[in-house]
Amino acid sequence: MNRQLNSILVTGGAGYIGVHTLVQLLEAGYEVIAVDNLANSSIEAVRRAENIAGKRATSYIGDIRDADFLDQVFARHAIDVVIHFAGLKAVGESAQQPLAYYDNNVCGTVTLCRKMLKYGVRRIIFSSSATVYGSDAPVPYLETMPRGKPANPYGATKAIIEQLLTDISGASPDWSVVLLRYFNPIGAHPSGLLGDAPSGIPNNLLPYLTQVAVGKLAQLTVFGGDYDTQDGTCERDYLHVMDLADAHVKALQALTDVGVHIYNIGTGKALSVLEIINTFTAVTGQAIPYTIGPRRAGDLPVFWADAGKARKELNWQASRSLEQMLADAWRWQQQNPEGYP
Repeated sequence: MNRQLNSILVTGGAGYIGVHTLVQLLEAGYEVIAVDNLANSSIEAVRRAENIAGKRATSYIGDIRDADFLDQVFARHAIDVVIHFAGLKAVGESAQQPLAYYDNNVCGTVTLCRKMLKYGVRRIIFSSSATVYGSDAPVPYLETMPRGKPANPYGATKAIIEQLLTDISGASPDWSVVLLRYFNPIGAHPSGLLGDAPSGIPNNLLPYLTQVAVGKLAQLTVFGGDYDTQDGTCERDYLHVMDLADAHVKALQALTDVGVHIYNIGTGKALSVLEIINTFTAVTGQAIPYTIGPRRAGDLPVFWADAGKARKELNWQASRSLEQMLADAWRWQQQNPEGYP
C-alpha cells in the first residue's frame, strides 16, 4: 500500500455501496473515517462491516452540507483522500423532488470541496454514474465520449458534480480526481451481513425482486416488454457490488497522478430484466410472479460499459458471475427480511 494515501474519508459510508467499500478498505489496511447522515442507511451496517473486517473505522453521524460538522471531522484527522458516495440516488424520486436532489448532491459536494481546500486535501474519488452519458449516446459507453443530457435530475446532479470537480482540478493543478462511472451494482456481501436495504418501496430491480421472493411484496412489475431487445425488456450492465467496492481500492492507486481520470465500472455485458428474473429462479428455486407493465419514463432500451480502460489502467475487472450476484442478494434478503435493525 502507498502509505502516503493511508487515511480515507468515506462520505455516505453507511450506504449500500459505501459500506461494501468500507469492508474492502479496512481489509486492505487503510484507516477509514466514515460519515453519513443516515437518511437512507443504518449505523448497524458500519458495525457489521467492522466485524467482517476485524478492524474499526471512525464513524460520524452528520450531513456533508453542514460546514461546521465537516470542520470537526477534517480538524480531527489528517485525511489523505476523500471517497465521495454521499447523496440521494433514486431516479424516479429525483423527478418528483429535484430541489432535494440538487441540494443534497450538488450543494453537499460544494461544501465538501470547500473543506477539502481549507484543510489541504487534494485527492477525491467520486461516485458517478453511467447516466452522465445521456439518452443519445451510442453503446457501449466509452470514457472518451462527451457527457450528454441526462434523462433525470439524479443524472444531472452527477454530471454537474463531474464538471465541478473537473473545473476545480483545472483551477488547482495539484488536485487528483477520479470519476468512477457506475453501471448497475447488485448483490451483497457473501457473508449475508451486508446488502441493499432501501427505505420504503425499492426503486431498483434486485431489492424489489428479492422482496417479492421473500414475501414482502406481492409481485414484480416489469416496465415495458416491447423494447427493441432480445426479449423486449430493458437490458443493463449488472455487476456485483463487491466488484464495485474492489474498484475503489484499485482507484486509490490512480490518485498518484494529478488531473482528472475517468473510468467505467461495469462488466461490458448487458442483461435483460427477464434474464435476471429467470436466472434468479434457477439459482434460488424461488419463482417470481411478475407482470409486464407500461414503459417507465426515462428508461433507455439498453446500455453497457466498455470497461477496457479500468482493466488496463487500474488492473480491475469484474470477476463475480451473475449467479453469484443473485445468490448473495438472496442470502442477504433471507437473513435480513427487514433490512438492518
